[in-house]
Amino acid sequence: MAFLAGLLAFLSGLLAVAARRLLRRRPEPAAAAGFFHPYTNDGGGGERVLWCAVRAVQELCPGLPCAVFTGDADASPDGLAARALDRFGVRLLRPPQVVHLNRRKWIEARTYPHFTMIGQSLGSVYLAWEALNKFTPQFYFDTSGYAFTYPLARLFGCKVICYTHYPTISSDMVERVKQRNSMYNNNSHIAGSIWLSRCKILYYSIFSWLYGLVGSCAHLVMVNSSWTRSHIENIWKIPERTRRVYPPCDTSALQMLPLDRPTAPPILISVAQFRPEKAHGLQLEAFAVILEKLGPDFPKPKLQFAGSCRNKEDLERLQKLKDRSIELHIDELVEFHKDISYRDLVQLLGGAVAGLHSMTDEHFGISVVEYMAAGAIPIAHKSAGPMMDIVLDEDGQQTGFLASEKDEYAEAILKVLRMPEAERQEMAAAARKRAQRFSEQRFHEDFTEAVRPILSAPRA
Repeated sequence: MAFLAGLLAFLSGLLAVAARRLLRRRPEPAAAAGFFHPYTNDGGGGERVLWCAVRAVQELCPGLPCAVFTGDADASPDGLAARALDRFGVRLLRPPQVVHLNRRKWIEARTYPHFTMIGQSLGSVYLAWEALNKFTPQFYFDTSGYAFTYPLARLFGCKVICYTHYPTISSDMVERVKQRNSMYNNNSHIAGSIWLSRCKILYYSIFSWLYGLVGSCAHLVMVNSSWTRSHIENIWKIPERTRRVYPPCDTSALQMLPLDRPTAPPILISVAQFRPEKAHGLQLEAFAVILEKLGPDFPKPKLQFAGSCRNKEDLERLQKLKDRSIELHIDELVEFHKDISYRDLVQLLGGAVAGLHSMTDEHFGISVVEYMAAGAIPIAHKSAGPMMDIVLDEDGQQTGFLASEKDEYAEAILKVLRMPEAERQEMAAAARKRAQRFSEQRFHEDFTEAVRPILSAPRA
């Protein structure tokens, strides 16, 4: 634990130096909104939130300049504005200012082979120190989840506003270590050792206390789901400053797909990156089960996986899934689509009768919303975002199914496959209507309502 103690000493020392320097002669923050988003080219839901947030602030306060803190060396004002439009369809009122960061390596996981979580968190403080010394905005927006930067931003005199996609640590993570469950964030070596598990519980406990301390420094907290809100309120303990604002899901193209679709053969689809937490293997196992239970006269369904690979490990994981489909003797009915275009993804979704999701404690679940908007019945994991926010009844009509075990997934799949077409379309229509709750327009309205009191308050 010496490394952890050293990191904590580094943090306290850095904050002490910062406090002394800033309190001695603190610069007046510029009348501007600064968005701390070190990676502006990840292409995911977090980047969509960034550009939708920038657009909302520009519309709410037309005279307030917006700046983006980024570690992408090739980022430029016009380039970022063009990316927001081309990649996400978000048209900014004007290009944002760009503040380039040169120390982004200090928040990369590979920099910390051990104690990665605390290492990245303290590294974010160092990166924010560079950012705020280069440009100090009146309003500091964190759209990437770097809570350890909030005390520093307050020392610089900023109003701190954050959009939190998921808690860096949660009680669920601690509970898994206590129960010695082996998962993607608790490897089998630690889970198999009582002593190592106890050390990790201590580490998590210390980190959780620190996380609560820094998170409570935010003036306004926006979270993306009920599950995230419950954990953030429990750890940060500022419920009066916490708002749930669902993320912007661009489903306009999917909403146009016809609900009537070919069912010979019926298609099941699974959309997710090939990451360990997505639990694709569970879907393969459930698919093998339903093939055994379907009668010989029933058209054999197909299972289509669509996702991207970030690195070599993801490519190896994809190959293992292909090998597993061969072992289960279902490879002729399983397709893998890697790194396909959005146009091709829309086409696949338009032919699917059901969409599979099996990640435990997915904080929200944009893929589930996409299934619903496209007219595919969602079969999602019975936890977190899908259970608490998404797969809920709409006007008294069921919108999908929830499952957690292999047999539960198999049962839900069989229900969809055996469902009369009129009943399937009725459920799909209800699911599509519910998906409209998670639109970009809804995000814009809720985000604007949340930030208006702070942005329009007279400057102290």
